Amino acid sequence: MTVRIRDMGIDDCDAVATVRVRGWQHAYAGLMPPSYLDAMSVEEDAAKRCALFATGGRRITNVVAERDGERDGEVVGWGCCGPGRDEDTTASRCELYAMYVLPEQISTGVGQALMAELTGRATADGFGEMRLWVLKENDRARRFYEKAGFAPDGAEEPFEVDGVAVPEVRYARALTA
Repeated sequence: MTVRIRDMGIDDCDAVATVRVRGWQHAYAGLMPPSYLDAMSVEEDAAKRCALFATGGRRITNVVAERDGERDGEVVGWGCCGPGRDEDTTASRCELYAMYVLPEQISTGVGQALMAELTGRATADGFGEMRLWVLKENDRARRFYEKAGFAPDGAEEPFEVDGVAVPEVRYARALTA
């Protein structure tokens, strides 16, 4: 089955919220308090996605992944990137803000297709480096990013969810045309 990547539209907000919430609940099980993950709402997330999407704001690239075949046209992944938000960022650095796939799509090539599209677009936009933040204990995601050419750059950030520490580490990758 082929993965198609396309620009996200406002009509994709519900599907993206489903991908994001299910992605969080799967990826962060055992890393974040279950009460927090269980309380996540697709409806609330969709409303936030629509509001964010409608405002436009900074140059943010939002893309969705679809698969050919029995799920033809169904959004099975989502990712977004844009200008870096860290204090030490420069105009040549962008940030991968988020990338999630439905749990049943893990290890099917959807994440790789999203990453290739997002890094390709960032390169075309003139960025020379992409950074991202990942939970320190999220071994699966860290392996994925390392296979995609990212490496920890030494920066760490405290992050707390419902009183539980879930520190993040920053990864970076050079982007070349």
